[in-house]
Amino acid sequence: MGLFDFFKKDKESKEQQQALDEGLQKTKTNFFDQLSKAVVGKSTVDEAVLDDLETLLVHADVGIDTTVKVIDRIEKRVARDKYVSTGDLDRILREEIAGLLMNNKSGSLALLDRPDNTGQPYVIMVVGVNGVGKTTTIGKLAHRFHSAGKKVVLGAADTFRAAAVDQLIIWGERVGVPVISHGMNTDPASVAYDAVKKGVEMQADVVIIDTAGRLHNKVNLMNELSKIKRVMQKVIPDAPHEVLLVLDGSTGQNAFLQAKEFTKATEVSALAITKLDGTAKGGVVIGISDQLNVPVRYIGVGEKMTDLQLFDKHTYVNSLFSKK
Repeated sequence: MGLFDFFKKDKESKEQQQALDEGLQKTKTNFFDQLSKAVVGKSTVDEAVLDDLETLLVHADVGIDTTVKVIDRIEKRVARDKYVSTGDLDRILREEIAGLLMNNKSGSLALLDRPDNTGQPYVIMVVGVNGVGKTTTIGKLAHRFHSAGKKVVLGAADTFRAAAVDQLIIWGERVGVPVISHGMNTDPASVAYDAVKKGVEMQADVVIIDTAGRLHNKVNLMNELSKIKRVMQKVIPDAPHEVLLVLDGSTGQNAFLQAKEFTKATEVSALAITKLDGTAKGGVVIGISDQLNVPVRYIGVGEKMTDLQLFDKHTYVNSLFSKK
């Protein structure tokens, strides 16, 4: 890496950190305002402080089950250490929450370090209900990979909404990558097949397939996703390599319920949680990752193409609990 590349990467890293800090600002402000009130006038972490902390974590949409885990871990540390000051509480929270979050070192993260022209493209099938930012997330993913010098193909297989097809085509033009589309009310599996085939023909690094997001009939959803998988496997036997579920973080526990339904309908291997900049419910990332045992791969913290960030648990927790 040359000196110019080093400074460019350092600048990008600082810009992403700033975007993350700003994106989590509503959650941080709400949480720390309340936490300060809970510990005012107290020097140690006692039962009353833990009760208040439990309430705050639930309100931040960490989720009841995950909150109970966090509180239980802190109670054990208080009992072991005999004396834990309220000043230590931030640090302990960071450590215990980071301990719950899964490491995310596999899957499409590795694409950024993958050699070009490895023979077959890495296929990502993207699922999620309408309105969560699924198509926008695909566009931002395409931008990230394309900017890293990877060849990308998009497949517009959400053929039940004209807006989804048109939106993906616009994203393809904006990013500068090809989009395979058969238009609205066509067979989604056929689109996916042609997209994967195109990816093989042009020796693409990654093919990203958009899919329809309808939860009102899980049987139809399951059948459709299964059909898309089977058809793609005619071209690449082990496709898709990743099933990425996109969730709207601003919906809090509703996002968790959606995640549970989708994990019943298909084998979700990674999560992207969007719209964290518009909510005080940023804690939902912690609860979803913990309860579903599925890694969070990406988080969305703004409108810019670069605001879809790779999720790093330490960076996220440090930002969430920083007071600046």
